[in-house]
Amino acid sequence: MKKQAGRALAARLRAWRPRRKTAIRVALALVLVVLAPVVAAGSFLRASYAGTPAAAAVTRGRDAVWLGHAWLDGRRGPADIAELKRNLAGTGMRDLYIHAGPLEHDGTLPATAYPDARRMIGVLHRELPGIRVQAWLGDKLVRPGEGPGGLRLDDPRARAAVVESARQVMRAGFEGVHLDVEPVRTGDRGFLALLDALHPAVRGAGGVLSVAAQQIDPVPAMHAAARLAGSPKWWTQRYFAQVARRTDQIAVMSYDTALPVESLYGGYVARQTELALQVTPAGTDLLMGLPFYHTDDLGHHGHAETAAAAVRGARLGLSREDRGRARFGLALYVDFAATEDDWRAYRNGWGARG
Repeated sequence: MKKQAGRALAARLRAWRPRRKTAIRVALALVLVVLAPVVAAGSFLRASYAGTPAAAAVTRGRDAVWLGHAWLDGRRGPADIAELKRNLAGTGMRDLYIHAGPLEHDGTLPATAYPDARRMIGVLHRELPGIRVQAWLGDKLVRPGEGPGGLRLDDPRARAAVVESARQVMRAGFEGVHLDVEPVRTGDRGFLALLDALHPAVRGAGGVLSVAAQQIDPVPAMHAAARLAGSPKWWTQRYFAQVARRTDQIAVMSYDTALPVESLYGGYVARQTELALQVTPAGTDLLMGLPFYHTDDLGHHGHAETAAAAVRGARLGLSREDRGRARFGLALYVDFAATEDDWRAYRNGWGARG
């Protein structure tokens, strides 16, 4: 009986071995199918980070920095202004995006949100001649069916309220509006309709309209894959162009990429710069965002997403795609999280004087 059981087990083992080999082969094939594009993408980004930026790929005097709300509510004083002045000395800084919001979910903006604006704008103009001060306005966006906890751009009344909020901050002494509403999904017609109304309103008040833009598909249809995963991370290049045509200035939020290695991140910024340059109109300022913060989570690895890598990546992209473009700059996010190393990387890497 034992011999019969042993022979049966041996037979089953002999029959299982080919199936086991087949299963292993299938598993390996699936791993290769998944890993191959990842490895190829990694190699492409590393290659994008290689080479030497053109000597002329340095500041054009069109840079910007996002500044926190503390600049408008009385928390920033003479010592802070002196420090900002030191950090900006000799750089190509032109625009300060000072947080004057957030917008209410209906698009309105209480004047109490920026109580010290007029005085602070006057101080900044005196201490930083030539600097332009824009009101940074934003809110979380929601779509139909997502509840009341955000701004609805499909609602004409909300869009009209945002336009009036922009006129309001212009009357308060700001020289432009920097709009940062998120997440804008690629193809969002409500956002385009808002820009169509907002741009002439801001320009009519003597200001400029700036927009914070999401990243462009690094590979075709990446936005569609991201949407399936529940993330509106990327815009198509075509949609980016549609937004850029409706603004005076567009700043790409080229951070929060989840990339774990500095060379991959730098290559990614280089590629984003090239893609954005290809479709941004000649009359629109294109700014590439620099990470001036150091949080560590699934979307941002501070050791990889460095200011130095972003500066070099932007220079490489500019060198390859349109090195003679004058309307190009860097946008630094954000002042209250920045370190001395961040400021040094920006100044040294982007051609500050002195």
